Amino acid sequence: TMGNWLVNHWFSAAVLAAWLGINIFLFTYYFLFFDRDEQYFYTRAILGSALAWARASAKCLNFNSMLILLPVCRNLLSFLRGTCSCCRRTLRKQLDHNLTFHKLVAYALALLTAVHTIAHLFNLERYNQSQQATDSSLPAVLSKMHLQGSKWLNPIHSNQTTVEYVAFTTIPGLTGVIITLALILMVTSSTEFIRRNYFELFWYTHHLFLVYFAGLVIHGIAGLVRGQTEQSMAEVHPYHCAEYLTQRDQNCTHSCCKDPEFGSIPAESWKWVLAPIILYVFERILRVWRAQQKVVVKKVVMHPARVLELQMQKKGFSMEVGQYIFVNCPAISPLEWHPFTLTSAPEEDFFSIHIRAAGDWTERLIDTFQSETPRIEVDGPFGTASEDVFQYEVAMLVGAGIGVTPFASVLKSIWYKFQQADQTLKTKKIYFYWLCRDTGAFAWFNDLLASLEQKMTESGKADFLTYRLFLTGWDTSIANSVALHFDTATDTVTGLRHKTIFGRPMWNMEFAAVAAAHPRSVVGVFLCGPEALAKSLKKSCHQHSSLDPRKVKFYFNKENF
Repeated sequence: TMGNWLVNHWFSAAVLAAWLGINIFLFTYYFLFFDRDEQYFYTRAILGSALAWARASAKCLNFNSMLILLPVCRNLLSFLRGTCSCCRRTLRKQLDHNLTFHKLVAYALALLTAVHTIAHLFNLERYNQSQQATDSSLPAVLSKMHLQGSKWLNPIHSNQTTVEYVAFTTIPGLTGVIITLALILMVTSSTEFIRRNYFELFWYTHHLFLVYFAGLVIHGIAGLVRGQTEQSMAEVHPYHCAEYLTQRDQNCTHSCCKDPEFGSIPAESWKWVLAPIILYVFERILRVWRAQQKVVVKKVVMHPARVLELQMQKKGFSMEVGQYIFVNCPAISPLEWHPFTLTSAPEEDFFSIHIRAAGDWTERLIDTFQSETPRIEVDGPFGTASEDVFQYEVAMLVGAGIGVTPFASVLKSIWYKFQQADQTLKTKKIYFYWLCRDTGAFAWFNDLLASLEQKMTESGKADFLTYRLFLTGWDTSIANSVALHFDTATDTVTGLRHKTIFGRPMWNMEFAAVAAAHPRSVVGVFLCGPEALAKSLKKSCHQHSSLDPRKVKFYFNKENF
């Protein structure tokens, strides 16, 4: 329910509300300011309300450009998470929504850029019309003033100027075009599909942010949009003198004879973005420094279906369950850093990742490791630990596709804690559901499950872990092999004792079975997988939780790995 969400995500809700509120305030305040302020009376005579639309969106663009870098300062966030280790876990957890906020700000930038650009296209068109007008209307008169000096109001000084000419030859025009193109490329190349399949494209295109910020800082320097100067306002105030401008004779004698004079609005984008840029520079220096620390590759394991396991050690590296690291291999690309979920448990004396071939970089890395052991750089670990798993007597863990990776760490860690009779472990029973199209790329995870199963059986704890594998992609070769080995004790597809189920889980039946087996327990449900699955699990949690406080309750947790 909404209430539960607010309790768990109050910090995210507060940040969101503050962000929206500030955007609305900035837009409204500056819209009304430029729409009503007397200093822009003459500017509005030419441009109309498009002036207010352009200026209000510019303020919000500055504000959001200030915010966009903050969520991606991952070392800064880790530091914050460390300093608020005494804070409630929900707060620390919400620092993991950093990329969601980053995307939200980016979409706002895209929307505001559209508003700003369209408003300025109207402005250019109106400047042009006023310049070409031959009547004695106010816009026409204003456009002919001070063409020789620096006190002009209309930036277009000749009748031959086109909108295209202004867009590509003036500083605001050219930088505007460049930063808009940079923004379009960054937004379009960061879709889920491109990040998953063409990470390099996403990675390199995203570095256009350097062009974006450079352009943004220069963009307003020329000051093409102008207002009346303070001094001129004092001498010839528009409210008294505007009417005389269109009907003045040569031998004018009254106080409004002098022409109004105009000056630029000072550029201020740099004031907004200076602090975040300095912070980001520190962040990058810190990343370079951390990357220099030596990483020893202890063991390289090549699993079936081209999955590479690296077991590494690094001085001072301490991880928690559910965290991830960034990996760089200078031999392949000195600039590219790729994120990988840690698959080792904190109790082990090494940390490990499993890399499957998905894209050019991973393909080249796997090929390189098959012939030699190149130098590896590691930054991290990052992310909040998924320690909630240990807080429930009964845990239902659901891993879908690649989402199974973090559970390697979770399951191993639970087993170590269980063996060492760790007091922090409340878990008595684990149900593990693994959904995948084909087990090919996860043969390594099979091996892990098989070895855990064997260890548990040997120590007489075989019933501690119950797991089900749901194969959602059906293949005729699998079907034939199942038909042949129907009576074997272990499974045909995975070689595990528990049977593989073809098709998707019937969650109602699964939850009902767990509720029947643990009528008085609090059950934690953990998912690492797609949003659609999260919805159906949430629904099942509500349906199967008893209203009686002494009976079974299901709590849903989605991990953002």
